Amino acid sequence: MHVEEPLVSVVIPCYNHESFVQYSVQSVIDQTYQNIELIIIDDGSKDGSLAKIEEMVALCEQRFVRFQFRSRSNKGLSTTLNEAIEWCEGKYVALLASDDVILEHKTQVQVDFLEKNQLITAVCGGVELIDQYNNLIKVKLKLEKTYSFEEIIMHRFELPAATQMIRRDALMAVKGFNPDIVLEDWYMWLKLSQIGKIHYMNQVLALYRQHDTNFSKNSERMWQGRIEVLECFRDSKHYPKAIKRVRWLNASAAYMNSKDDRAKFLWELFKERPFKTLNMVAINEPLKKLKSKK
Repeated sequence: MHVEEPLVSVVIPCYNHESFVQYSVQSVIDQTYQNIELIIIDDGSKDGSLAKIEEMVALCEQRFVRFQFRSRSNKGLSTTLNEAIEWCEGKYVALLASDDVILEHKTQVQVDFLEKNQLITAVCGGVELIDQYNNLIKVKLKLEKTYSFEEIIMHRFELPAATQMIRRDALMAVKGFNPDIVLEDWYMWLKLSQIGKIHYMNQVLALYRQHDTNFSKNSERMWQGRIEVLECFRDSKHYPKAIKRVRWLNASAAYMNSKDDRAKFLWELFKERPFKTLNMVAINEPLKKLKSKK
């Protein structure tokens, strides 16, 4: 270990991921970057997650310069993340869901980037989408880009949570996560982009797992979560356009997914953007009919 390497705090909050949590922990163990502390909090899992983590404690104590594992009753993701951030001692913090995996070079390349770019508050990168059996679904990789607050509030960004690394002093400056917000990552990107820049690296850095218990599968809760986030930024000059765009995104997603209330959502879309709605229907209706025949 090079003494000049800054300490990186990796946080894994776990809730009911007994089938995946060991993959997540092992991916941190396998990092080429050495100066890492690992903090794992089991947020009251009701499955066998606790036992799976305990199986890896000895290995973690040997690998990391500092290791903490806590288990307690369920308090929710944002509260769990805030607890972990308070315990962190690293210059940088990387938050990793207990069903995702980081690639072995992630920590090194992100630390190198942040050390050279002091105006960047947080950095993310590309992901490979995998299923519950670790099979590759597809690769999501975008061009290199630094995002502004306006782009993030307008929901025009690509910042996969599994790839994040954030300056700890910035997390403390924005007072951590809001326990009342469901879409905690979008809320945090907005808060951080008000005090610094957020960058997307043109490199695949993590494996994002898609399975039946993903929050992203809960469409209606996600749609409401978008509105909740924006309500925290009502004072922004971008709010009127942002809320209109989110309503469009919600209604268009509901229209595509709904079987019973499609006419209602179609009318909502048409009121917002009539020409765009007609164009969307012209493109997607033939596809829907084709899928229904298969």
